[in-house]
Amino acid sequence: MFITFEGPEGSGKTTQARMLATALETLQCKVVLTREPGGTLVGEEIRKILLGPLGKDLDPKCILLLFSAARAQLVRHIIKPAIDSGKIVICDRYADSTRAYQWGGDGIPRDEVERAIQLGTEGLEPDITFYLDLSPEEGLRRRRTDSARGAESGWNSMDARELEFHQRVREAYLSLAKEYSSRFYVIDAAGRIEDIHRTIIEIVNKKLQSRIGGKV
Repeated sequence: MFITFEGPEGSGKTTQARMLATALETLQCKVVLTREPGGTLVGEEIRKILLGPLGKDLDPKCILLLFSAARAQLVRHIIKPAIDSGKIVICDRYADSTRAYQWGGDGIPRDEVERAIQLGTEGLEPDITFYLDLSPEEGLRRRRTDSARGAESGWNSMDARELEFHQRVREAYLSLAKEYSSRFYVIDAAGRIEDIHRTIIEIVNKKLQSRIGGKV
């Protein structure tokens, strides 16, 4: 099974991905938790470029291709082998981030974005995508607070984009949720962390029960 988490900055998707991984491991499931960009040595170096000081000066199409390069390495060397061996893969961001940010936010034509995605994913789509929805204003407020507290993931070049960019990203995500409704689950990220986790567990339970008879 392949599960992805999507959402704007500050939505809590990373926390929820980790909580789900822990819950599945208590069920004795074999879980691989990874992230984009990153998850491999090459991917983590690309992440530093994209989210670091250099990121603010990159052309949108350069950003698109760098994300796709990191994804190709991750899919080929981590995600696909794990799925093929029967493990559950949980990924913090995946191709829908590229659709939302590069198509929705930066306005790169959708067909160009999809070509780059196809190269990186080799057609691999998630079984479940959790989209944690949150207003850009609240998401960025949370990020500023976390950064001030010295959180692991500090303020980055993507956070620093103008508010209108983040609004377009949210609109794109909501559009994608309708387009890929069979796998997208939209969750209000303004709720309590425990309540959001409970909702996610209920959805994953149904999928697991239909596949392997498991329950979290």
